[in-house]
Amino acid sequence: MKSETALLILTFLFSILSINGSAQQQLPIYQNIAAKADWLITPVGQKATLFQDGDKNLVLANGLISRTFSISPDAATIGFDNLMTGEGLLRSVRPEAEVEINGIRISVGGLTGQPIHNYLLPEWIKSMKSNPAAFHLKGYETGPVKARFDWKQHTEWMPSEAAWPYPGISLTFNYVADDVTIQTLAGNKNIPTSELSYLKNVKVKVHYELYDGIPLICKWISVENNSGKAITLNKFKSEILALAEPESMVDDKKHWLLPNITIETDYQFGGMSSENPEKSSFSWSIDSLYLTQVNYNRLMPCLLECYPKYGPEQQIGKGEIFESFRTWELVNDSYDRERKTLGHRRMMRAMAPWVTENPILMHVRMADNESVKKAIDQCADVGFEMVIMTFGSGFNIEDSLAANLARMKQLADYAHSKGIALGGYSLLASRSINASNDVVMPAGMKPTFGNSPCIESKWGQAYFKNLYRFYEETGLDILEHDGSYPGDVCASGMHPGHKGLGDSQWNQYRTISGFYKWCRSKGIYLNVPDYYYLAGSNKSGMGYRETNWSLPREQQEIIERQNIYDGTWDKTPSMGWMFVPLVEYQGGGEAATIEPLSQHLPHYNQRLANLFGAGVQACYRGPQLYDTPETREVVKSWVDFYKKHRRILDADIIHIRRPDGKDYDAILHVDPAGLEKGLLMVYNPLNTEITRTLRINVYYTGLHDKVQVTDKNGKSTTYSPDRNYFIDLEVTIPSKSQGWWVMK
Repeated sequence: MKSETALLILTFLFSILSINGSAQQQLPIYQNIAAKADWLITPVGQKATLFQDGDKNLVLANGLISRTFSISPDAATIGFDNLMTGEGLLRSVRPEAEVEINGIRISVGGLTGQPIHNYLLPEWIKSMKSNPAAFHLKGYETGPVKARFDWKQHTEWMPSEAAWPYPGISLTFNYVADDVTIQTLAGNKNIPTSELSYLKNVKVKVHYELYDGIPLICKWISVENNSGKAITLNKFKSEILALAEPESMVDDKKHWLLPNITIETDYQFGGMSSENPEKSSFSWSIDSLYLTQVNYNRLMPCLLECYPKYGPEQQIGKGEIFESFRTWELVNDSYDRERKTLGHRRMMRAMAPWVTENPILMHVRMADNESVKKAIDQCADVGFEMVIMTFGSGFNIEDSLAANLARMKQLADYAHSKGIALGGYSLLASRSINASNDVVMPAGMKPTFGNSPCIESKWGQAYFKNLYRFYEETGLDILEHDGSYPGDVCASGMHPGHKGLGDSQWNQYRTISGFYKWCRSKGIYLNVPDYYYLAGSNKSGMGYRETNWSLPREQQEIIERQNIYDGTWDKTPSMGWMFVPLVEYQGGGEAATIEPLSQHLPHYNQRLANLFGAGVQACYRGPQLYDTPETREVVKSWVDFYKKHRRILDADIIHIRRPDGKDYDAILHVDPAGLEKGLLMVYNPLNTEITRTLRINVYYTGLHDKVQVTDKNGKSTTYSPDRNYFIDLEVTIPSKSQGWWVMK
């Protein structure tokens, strides 16, 4: 540990390095030593560090993964290794990035001359050449990771304070166009060199971050215009990785097995799942250079390319800097579903730690003063932490009249006096404003939600200006932003915020993500039914089908637990919200709703048990949380249970048995770093008491030798896990009930 710390300090002493300077010689020499700890259970001692190897290449490594760069004759990724498995991921050298400026496509770094692209040998690299038509490496810089934006933490809603920024190391390569670049490009395009001379004053930076204790690397680019005129960045690719294919398939396939890394970007929209970046910001592409692949038609998708699907078509003025979106690459050490998604959940908590804010919230049905104050009072009484004036309540964030702002400020002040956060709902997309302000879709395309305003229209610009003003003047704490920007393009040439189709998506996303980042800096909580986590949102849907909440109550109980079970493969409990219709919601009548609450107390109790037992907060939509002292006690008892075990209930879920209504279902919360390292929730949906012996894998609790298991009544038993980390736990659960067991 002492030697690792010394190496890290040594690295940071040389924060500005020259590729030919003596400072490079002071970098620690890389030794390929893999971390022995399982990073999902035990902190990894090796820190993210910049090394050099015996061939004077640079190596970013943290004991879990490494990425190796040549710096002569040009910069290029020549190694990307999974140290957890000992496997090399890279099979071919490509440019570090690609930009199209004023219609001229230019590679950034890279080497040429690789004989075949199935694999890469060190002796080939020594004979490979730089691309004369590319931006070339001029120097590099290294230092600590910097925060992407400010975050005001609500530690009262979190299991523990979070590190921000997440610790690690940054590495930035600086690229410029030299005389050879200009001459080669001019010759390729058959134009005078004088027309391209401005490129000598354009710098492209390629940025990397490697993090401590997690097999994750981040990459993005920036373009600095130091020429004497404005330039246009038409397109870019911020990552081009030729990775080894994970399968040998001669025939074509519809669903290929992809390289085993998980990709996330902060440029995604149009849904609640992590699959959306592929729609907006990256592709697994066919590699046209890979002529010797096994697939007969050469259609294997093993080339990772990160780029916006439209544009960005951004003008960069004199002295201005353009910055791309960021791409995170999480290297997996297994195809096991639980392990892969557990790694993804840990990554999201590290890169977007505000998702661990998990306030207990209520959706109040009406936004008049009396209704809102009643909701605030009841929430404060039973331990809820947030009130949201829900859709259809009469809350209108677009009303900028002084009287409305003053009333909202008075309500916010009242809520704060009770220790309650207050905010409301606003609909952005999935509605039409008018022909002048709606998106103009290209022929054959329709808006994602049927209708949508353009964020860069006059209406859109006024809408966001009003949002900033509303929150600054009222002091409200929450925005539930429905129909968040879904990625619709706009071909209008009349909107003030974009020129046409090419820049429409980039500009709209920049506006909404900029607002969300501002909200993070102010501590404004964001409930957004879209995947904006890495751009600043706190929570999205866990599993949501509106008509399901019009089904009979007993059916909602099972579906609710199914949605939670399925949703927590990719989300931590705090990342997703559920829904509880205290009053009728889209039909179903009396059979679907809980009001009067006291008359349906067993069902209400079960819904609270489902949600608090999973650590998943729901939108309790209605006029009140309780109507009798007995109802109040039921609500308060589950709130108290959650707050007593908040850290472990907000922790990752290991999936034991999916709910099907035919037998028990179970989930196991795990937190190897906590005092309570596991909490098992088991539900019995049957009309009879059950006794079962459950095989529980306690590996991810970190309890590998002894496990002290305490039931809800305080009875403790100690177990010794078998060689596969399982314990056999006998449970007895009354009908239509549940039990829980804490593991230490």
